[in-house]
Amino acid sequence: MYEHLGELLTVLLTLDEIIDNHITLKDHWTMYKRLLKSVHHNPSKFGIQEEKLKPFEKFLLKLEGQLLDGTIFQACIEQQFDSLNGGVSVSKNSTFAEEFAHSIRSIFANVEAKLGEPSEIDQRDKYVGVCGLFVLHFHIFRTVDKKFYKSLLDICKKVPAITLTANIIWFPDNFLIQKIPAAAKLLDRKSLQAIKIHRDTFLQQKAQSLTKDVQSYYVFVSSWMMKMESILSKEQRMDKFAEDLTSRCNVFIQGFLYAYGISTIIKTTMNLYMSMQKPMTKTSVKALCRLVELLKAIEHMFYRRSMVVADSVSHITQHLKHQALNSISVAKKRVISDKKYSEQRLDVLSALVLAENTLNGPSTKQRRLIVSLALSVGTQMKTFKDEELFPLQVVMKKLDLISELRERVQTQCDCRFLYWHRAVFPIYLDDVYENAVDAARLHYMFSALRDCVPAMMHARHLESYEILLDCYDKEIMEILNEHLLDKLCKEIEKDLRLSVHTHLKLDDRNPFKVGMKDLALFFSLNPIRFFNRFIDIRAYVTHYLDKTFYNLTTVALHDWATYSEMRNLATQRYGLVMTEAHLPSQTLEQGLDVLEIMRNIHIFVSRYLYNLNNQIFIERTSNNKHLNTINIRHIANSIRTHGTGIMNTTVNFTYQFLKKKFYIFSQFMYDEHIKSRLIKDIRFFREIKDQNDHKYPFERAEKFNRGIRKLGITPEGQSYLDQFRQLISQIGNAMGYVRMIRSGGLHCSSNAIRFVPDLEDIVNFEELVKEEGLAEETLKAARHLDSVLSDHTRNSAEGTEYFKMLVDVFAPEFRRPKNIHLRNFYIIVPPLTLNFVEHSISCKEKLNKKNKIGAAFTDDGFAMGVAYILKLLDQYQEFDSLHWFQSVREKYLKEIRAVAKQQNVHSASQDEKLLQTMNLTQKRLDVYLQEFELLYFSLSSARIFFRADKTAAEENQEKKEKEEETKTSSGGLSDSAVSADPVVK
Repeated sequence: MYEHLGELLTVLLTLDEIIDNHITLKDHWTMYKRLLKSVHHNPSKFGIQEEKLKPFEKFLLKLEGQLLDGTIFQACIEQQFDSLNGGVSVSKNSTFAEEFAHSIRSIFANVEAKLGEPSEIDQRDKYVGVCGLFVLHFHIFRTVDKKFYKSLLDICKKVPAITLTANIIWFPDNFLIQKIPAAAKLLDRKSLQAIKIHRDTFLQQKAQSLTKDVQSYYVFVSSWMMKMESILSKEQRMDKFAEDLTSRCNVFIQGFLYAYGISTIIKTTMNLYMSMQKPMTKTSVKALCRLVELLKAIEHMFYRRSMVVADSVSHITQHLKHQALNSISVAKKRVISDKKYSEQRLDVLSALVLAENTLNGPSTKQRRLIVSLALSVGTQMKTFKDEELFPLQVVMKKLDLISELRERVQTQCDCRFLYWHRAVFPIYLDDVYENAVDAARLHYMFSALRDCVPAMMHARHLESYEILLDCYDKEIMEILNEHLLDKLCKEIEKDLRLSVHTHLKLDDRNPFKVGMKDLALFFSLNPIRFFNRFIDIRAYVTHYLDKTFYNLTTVALHDWATYSEMRNLATQRYGLVMTEAHLPSQTLEQGLDVLEIMRNIHIFVSRYLYNLNNQIFIERTSNNKHLNTINIRHIANSIRTHGTGIMNTTVNFTYQFLKKKFYIFSQFMYDEHIKSRLIKDIRFFREIKDQNDHKYPFERAEKFNRGIRKLGITPEGQSYLDQFRQLISQIGNAMGYVRMIRSGGLHCSSNAIRFVPDLEDIVNFEELVKEEGLAEETLKAARHLDSVLSDHTRNSAEGTEYFKMLVDVFAPEFRRPKNIHLRNFYIIVPPLTLNFVEHSISCKEKLNKKNKIGAAFTDDGFAMGVAYILKLLDQYQEFDSLHWFQSVREKYLKEIRAVAKQQNVHSASQDEKLLQTMNLTQKRLDVYLQEFELLYFSLSSARIFFRADKTAAEENQEKKEKEEETKTSSGGLSDSAVSADPVVK
């Protein structure tokens, strides 16, 4: 009875501590009282009747005094227990006082013996009850047993604090000193000081012993789990059924005791640190987290074998009740055999009979309570011998534990207190990452974190508890990502990169020097359940690597082989199933997209250089260590991505660009300084061509090139002729791009049509389907297939003559009389070629220099531009009449022979400096001659694209002849048709 009274007082103490530690509740209560004062000053504003305020205020004051002042326990023990009407006097009842004190000492003796021992079960809670009973005894009888009071305080040296709830810790010394100050004065100051000092040293001792506790419990729990598996796995033998039940009972109880001990250490240590506001070392955090894992391991062990445990518990309770009934039966016979009759003996016998009858039934909590009360009476008058009473008490205690085994294990293994200590989780994850060998323990920690959820579902301070759950979920996942998953992803990626690039010797990877972590163990974990999701570490890292490798491959497609190797290595080393990138065409590089070039054609033609023979564009300059290139394969990939319709759109954009450039071209040719010089040069050539073998003089072109610099130079040192050359190069680059578009389209079409066996003999699928009489959907599909094959066949065989289109669209305008100033273009080509050759040689010489700004080895856009413009102006014959390249060749060959002759003359003089100068001169002349010949070849090749063999008049004549042939053939067909009619009739 007194134990149950102690449990009630413990509940009251807990309520006081909860309210005292709930700062938010106090603050909100204060705010509510202030609001009530505002209402009191102006009730009409709030729609409240003034006469109702006073009773309400009195009710609030009563509520505050009873609950919110933290005096629930105090109000309970300070009640008036004596009857005022002259009835029962409790405070002066010496028998009751003696019985009360004796009961407290008896309970304390049982508690003290087990407190802090491995077999401790609920002695801490009973100690709180004993302290409450002692204070109640003092307030009723106003007497203090100084020796017993000191014994109660001495317990604080062993247990300085007791955890009442998940985050509230109770200090018994403070309680006893506050509630019985008169008794505290009887103690010497040294004793009280020693108790307070011990609380501080307890934390230090606990921090030092935590690692040892973890090691000990790790061994104990591991051996217990093995024993549990062993006992529950073997079949029960009927001849040893009782022994087997006893061993199972002992194992179950031992598991519960381990859970209780571990739970007590964790809660007491964590709450002490939080209450005393002292920092916890990383070692302590790691040790406490290990204990949490062991706690959940015990719970999971019971859960995993729950079917066998439930079956065993029912047999064990029957066996224990059988043992208890045997003991009670012996005692009952002893009472009956005694012939001395008394009412007290009759009460004892009745109590034993009641205990027997109650035990013959299910082991419910109420029945066990009745048995306990009955035995408290039945054990009086020495009905049980000492050697009989202790085994009975042990059996009854076991019965209590086994009957509530599931609930007790669940209570002790409940880790909802971790909600208040979430700060340890990042440190725990860092430790898991560093010690990847025990990666599987993550399941236990997340199981512990899930225990916080049921308590949060009772939250009432928010509109919905879902808000609190979402915040908690988000917080835990962010910590997990930051301290484990993201670090793991980065480390795996780093390991793969270093493994693939071992030839670079980036750092020391000797495992004996830098250590080694087997991160592959993380990928053998089963998915971790948390809230409504499963955290799959393998899938998370795989997705990260897939995403990273894909994105980086698209940025630098030339690295595709490296990332492919890293994928294979990830599969071999970590067992990750990676996804192939499947980039378009699976080429080594994708290059610039056609759409991007089309939208920025003006930038493209100025930043890229065209190579006529290889059909490739090369970037002029770059901030990187490499230059980008565009070739037919890149264009074909883009066309494959966007469709063939992009080709016509690109040509239209090029047409718009050329219109703007030709406007600048016309302005330059119309300039008076340029036009007058060109007219003079034309007149000069006509005058001297007969004397000069119809060859345009090299000196005249050189004079034009030098003279134009006098008109002005840009800040970059470029003359007007340099800028005009760049303009023509850009026009030529645009035409080269159009040529590449056509080639890319043909390449794409040929790749698409390559699976057709014979292009000359393609069957008509629509007719075949009709013959077979298949469904309408099949017929429609066959018609589409025929259309696609027809388009591809036509595209792969012909292609569109984009050059002819661009010539036809501009040529009529160029040849109009109003643009007569453009007819002087052919005479500016010689100085232009000279300017181009000088520029080209300068660019090529920079290739061998350290500073490669402006270096280039090709620029065939100039030749394409000159050939295109000559075609538009129909001036191929005029330019050929200059015999310019023959003149250049003769000039340089003449100079080369002169230098060779001088070398022969001065070779005998052995003047080294003079000979070196002559060698350099000869080399320079050879370079110039070679560059002119390259330009001549490029220009000749470019002219082929524009049908340089025919003039505009010849082309028109050819066009007329074709039209006439067409008319003739159609007329012949109509005649034959008319003549055939009578025959048919």
